[in-house]
Amino acid sequence: MTTQERIIIVGAGQAGGELAAGLRKQGYPGRVVLLGDEAHPPYQRPPLSKGFLQGKVALADLYLKPLATYERFDIEFKPGTRVEAIDRSTREISLRDGSRLGYDKLVLATGGRARPLSLPGLDTARPENLFAMRSILDVEAMRGRFVPGNRLVIIGGGYVGLEVAAVAVQLGLRVTLLEAAPRLLSRVTGPEVSSFIEQLHRERGVEFRLSCEVRGLELDEARRQVRGVDVACHGVPERLEADLVLVGIGLIPNTELASAAGLAVDNGILVDEYACTADPAILAIGDCANQPSAYTGGRIRLESVPNAIEHARVAAATLMGKREPSTAIPWFWSDQYGLKLQMVGLSTGYEQCVTRGSAERKEFSAFYLKGGRVIAADVMGRPAEFMAAKKLVSSRAEVDVTRLGDAAVPLTSLAA
Repeated sequence: MTTQERIIIVGAGQAGGELAAGLRKQGYPGRVVLLGDEAHPPYQRPPLSKGFLQGKVALADLYLKPLATYERFDIEFKPGTRVEAIDRSTREISLRDGSRLGYDKLVLATGGRARPLSLPGLDTARPENLFAMRSILDVEAMRGRFVPGNRLVIIGGGYVGLEVAAVAVQLGLRVTLLEAAPRLLSRVTGPEVSSFIEQLHRERGVEFRLSCEVRGLELDEARRQVRGVDVACHGVPERLEADLVLVGIGLIPNTELASAAGLAVDNGILVDEYACTADPAILAIGDCANQPSAYTGGRIRLESVPNAIEHARVAAATLMGKREPSTAIPWFWSDQYGLKLQMVGLSTGYEQCVTRGSAERKEFSAFYLKGGRVIAADVMGRPAEFMAAKKLVSSRAEVDVTRLGDAAVPLTSLAA
């Protein structure tokens, strides 16, 4: 490597920011250019739907590092910069302002965008009170409508929707959450945890419509305000009045740049275990990347902070001439009403769920087993138990189901 070599990172989210700083910490001597299409330096997204929305976390506290840190690390950070195309033959990228930048190595950390509602008429209307939850701008636009008594309809019963519901009812809004599946979080948890989460919210006044299909939005005459949401729950039509609507139905990975450049894309940009695409000069990391997983034995695209940090570490090693594939187990977390929910592993395909602790006291764990082995766990209000749960999942050892379900038996003895 020479001091003239230039690495360009497209995307200034968690993964891109971690990679830029990681390269400098490992002594990379060349130029590091970090391009972000938002006006802000890399920031944490999880607090957007919690503390930042609630007004308990300041804007500057979201930032992964103070802006001055990028100058100190000699990272050429360029906010408000959008990349339009990649020319792999010349190793250049084209920017929206018409300029071009050459690269020796290019890292795509382009993240994803909120999946929009697909309903008749919405392609021509832009209601001012219809929101997503993906960026600082999204929260700043929505927060002014979080007024006591306002009616919030949330479309989507995933963790983001549930976190926003928790904040909203605590601020005095009337909240109705719509979920297409028969239960909450059905793709990532078992019925035991779904019931626990639903009860947690119902106790605080959140209303639910499960097995619910959104059929349309009722707009005002100017088509600038949503006045109601037309739904059918268990096939029964209903109209819900709304002062604001949040859509939380998933994320679309930003793969258009990669695809237009001829890189392989399949639910994310395809990379190997070292974060490399088929082009030796281009890597991809974070939410936009589809990577091999030692945990699943197949391919996976993960949307989480731990994965962004780990994938940035793998890419930094690769760019420094090392070979350090990830062996990390997927894990996630959520905070609702001051209760910490921690998840490790992926429960897809589990055969048995074993619980321990007390749902009534809001301290319990759910373990998902396949072939007698724990493949995932959801831990509610028991942070000390979460570390042992991670060891159980990573060890892949067979466990005694009776002892696993006995809260008197230390988990550490099972994970040895």
